[in-house]
Formats: sequence, structure tokens, C-alpha cells
Amino acid sequence: MEIVRSQRKALHYDAVSTLPLYRSAPPLEVRLEDFELFAMDRLRVLKGISDALSRGKKPEEMGQVVRDLWKANMRHPEASEVVNKDIISHFVLRLAYCRTEDLRKWFLSMETALFRYRFRFESAEAQRALMAEFDLPYKAVSNAEFESTKDKLSQVARSIGLPLSTADAVFYKVPFEEVPELVAGRRVFVHKGHAYVAMNQVVSLVATQFRSHLSKALILTNRKWTSTIREQESNRLAPIVEALCTSYLGPDYSEPRELGDISIKEIDQIAQSSFPLCMRHLFEKLREDHHLKHGGRMQFGLFLKGIGLKLDDALAFWKAEFSQKVGAERFDKEYAYSIRHNYGREGKRTDYTPYSCQKIISSSPGVGDHHGCPYRHFSEENLRAALGKMRLNNRAVEDVMDKVRSRHYQLACTLTFEAIHGTSCDAGINHPNQYFTDSQKNLQSKNQSTVQENFQAHL
Repeated sequence: MEIVRSQRKALHYDAVSTLPLYRSAPPLEVRLEDFELFAMDRLRVLKGISDALSRGKKPEEMGQVVRDLWKANMRHPEASEVVNKDIISHFVLRLAYCRTEDLRKWFLSMETALFRYRFRFESAEAQRALMAEFDLPYKAVSNAEFESTKDKLSQVARSIGLPLSTADAVFYKVPFEEVPELVAGRRVFVHKGHAYVAMNQVVSLVATQFRSHLSKALILTNRKWTSTIREQESNRLAPIVEALCTSYLGPDYSEPRELGDISIKEIDQIAQSSFPLCMRHLFEKLREDHHLKHGGRMQFGLFLKGIGLKLDDALAFWKAEFSQKVGAERFDKEYAYSIRHNYGREGKRTDYTPYSCQKIISSSPGVGDHHGCPYRHFSEENLRAALGKMRLNNRAVEDVMDKVRSRHYQLACTLTFEAIHGTSCDAGINHPNQYFTDSQKNLQSKNQSTVQENFQAHL
């Protein structure tokens, strides 16, 4: 089995805390398959955090989100390897996300958020050990000093919602110039040049230090990647690393859908009820122009395949549309082959999978193309018009547009789904075929409820 070589076979983290600071790359021997799988597991955590923050989760909710994500994705069959997986996955993603400013910015924000909440999960002893690792100039207030300033600290504690009556309430003396935002917000007691900062606010200061260290490290990693690593690992690690930031982490919808196959006769009806906006747009343009360029045919054709349109029906569907413009003979000569190819019946006989949201969003449609993600590629005017055709009310349209302006395109699609179906979609929309499947399940559930209600009404 192929191995990523290094100097030692194991890493032991002996600090009180189980939260690494990722100061230097670990001297480990890592199997190549673990190199990728560990990174993808951590990426699920970071993307889950990103989605939750984009949806406006409150700090107290985020703590549970992070805890659940970590528990679900960062386990290891061997308990002794959990910390190694943590460290390895961080450094692999550091390689993947050091390569552009936008990638660095996203990774820096998500890793800092993850660190912030994991720091809060640590014991008071472990938190103090981590603070010592950063060599921060903060000292815990002694019992005697705490008693002498208790009245003032109580006022601060009440203002920030900290129950000072608990025996483990901890304050730190911090040079006041280190915490200008806390001083300006009157969230600290200032005395003789020092601010008395509650433990739950020290988290922010530690996270700031972590962010600063990681930001500098990402720049250095980018230089190393560009100058040496990418070329040295061009045939082995580089393809894995460069693909990670666009990885789709859900099902690939290459298998027949669980809801059964669809027929040509159903397409018009289900397009109105269950196609995501990107596929509705392609379908409408196909019906309007009786033609789609290659990018559109690939995106829409693989989607139809993924929702259960069999090859014979697919050929009949595309031929009926294209024949009106190019004729049946030209269709058979120029277009039928590519459709059979997508179904694995020609060429290398690869069974191609439908495109994920990430792939669609990252595409670059040109003039006359209709593929891509409408939330990213449409003008504001065209997007508003398209959402109106999907019968979103004004409030829902504004909510969607707000996410589009923030470049949260998948969340914009999720809000569209929720507005149309009248239900929450906590997992978010990550794939057009997921949108379709969830929509069909929602509609079937509503139909069953209506039948049951009508039945009970006649009893």
C-alpha cells in the first residue's frame, strides 16, 4: 500500500489538552488513503460550521453544532489515533487551502471558529495550559484580589450573563490596550491599567492568537507549495490536494434513485414541482430553443439520468427536442453518441455521475451557455424574475438575494427549497439530485397526509 513517508511512525501529544495548536507539521507516516479520507472528514466539519454560521445560528447553538459535527466525523477505530487524525487532517487541508486568497480566508475563518468552540469544551486546567502555550501576558485574578473587586466584577458579570456566584468563576488581568473592543463595549472592569476579563471572553483573545499564527502559517505553506511541493508531488499528492477544496462529500447519485424511474411523460410535471432552479432554467431553454450547448447538455442530461430517466427514454427525449431544430438524421450522427457515452455505453464505458452544486457553481458559462448556477451566474434582475416564476413571495426573494450577495449560493438554493415546500432543510442543498429527491419525498408525504385526512373526515 502506498505510503506518505516521514521520519517517525507515531505522534504523541502529551499536553493536558487534547486540542492541538498545529504549530508545526507532524513527523508522521501516513497511508495515502488516510491522507485523503482524514482531510475529507475534517472538511465535513468545516463545511458544517460554515453552513450553520451562514444560517445565522446563535453562539449557544453553534457549540452543539460543532460538538455533533466533530463526534460524527472525527472518530477513529483506534482511540490512540484520534489526535493524530485531528493533526493530519488539519495539515492536509492547510495544503489544500493555502493556494489562493479566497481559499485561505475561508479556511482561516472556519478553523478559527472550530478552535474557539473546542477551546470552550476544554476543562479550566486545559484552557490555562493552552493559554500558557501562546505565552499570553494574562494572569488569573487571585482569590484575595477577586474578593476586593467582587462588587465591580459582579456588575460586569451581570452585564455579560456570567453567573459570578459559581465557585469556578475565573477572571484574568489583561493590559487594557490588548482588549480595546471589550473596553469600548464596557464589558470589562478596568483598574490601574488592567482590564479584568471573564474567562468566556478570554476565549476570543486566545482564538485571535490562534488565527494570527495560522494566517502566517498559510502564507508560508503557500510559498512552499508553489516553490517545491507541487512539483515534487505532481503525480501523487498534488492531484488529491488540489481536488479537496472542490470535493463533493455526499452521495454521487450514480445509482438508480430510491423513488423509482421516471418516464418522458412525467418530465413536464416534475420540472414544475421538483426541479431546482438550475435545472428548471435548462429545461425551459431546451423547450424554447430546442437546443443546448455541450455544457448544458452535460449538466441537464446527467441530472435526468440521476433522477431515473433510462437511456432509451433519454435518447427519445433529446431527439424529440433537437429534431425540431437540427433534424433527426443530424441528431443521430452528432448528438446520440454523447448521450450513450454519459450512460457508459460508449467510449471508455464510464458511468458518469450527475454534477454536484460545487461543480456547477465553479463552472464558467460563456455567451449562449445556459448551464452553471443561477444564484451565482444570473444578474440580480434575472434571478429575481426566475424566483418570481417559482412563486416565492417578496420576503423569501429578499432572503435569497441576501445570501447571494454574501456568495452563499447553496444556502440561497436551500432557502428557495424551504420557501417552495414550506419545510426546513437543515442539511442544506448540496446537489441538484438531492433537491429533486427531497422535493419528491416532501410532496409524497403531503399527499399521504391529505389522503389520510380525507379518509378520517369520511369516517
